[in-house]
Amino acid sequence: MALTLITHSDLPEAVEPASTLALANDADAQTIALEGLTQIVLNFPKFSDGRAFSQAYVLRRRGFAGDIRAVGDVLIDQLLQMQRSGFSSAVLRADQDAAHGQKLLGQYTRFYQGDALGTPLFLQAA
Repeated sequence: MALTLITHSDLPEAVEPASTLALANDADAQTIALEGLTQIVLNFPKFSDGRAFSQAYVLRRRGFAGDIRAVGDVLIDQLLQMQRSGFSSAVLRADQDAAHGQKLLGQYTRFYQGDALGTPLFLQAA
């Protein structure tokens, strides 16, 4: 799944629809109802708080196929791990360069370990 990068200038001014859920960092992603949701927004209150990675991973493993968006203190250093954890979009912090972030996402195309959506390389047929 490709990760869509969004800058603050690209954010819509409109209010989020009812099919969007902003999930608090301390919420248990195992217990929320996913029916009718098309987008779940997960917050990174600071760079060193990685709870949203776990939430995204759990949501994908539960079968959520909609947009999982990262907001908050989102740095380009986190993008590859976000993509592998199940995020499908990320709103970059205002001082981050989206073009450089996109370049970083293209550096690695295959991984030995599994991720939220992919089959581990060692389990794939030769």
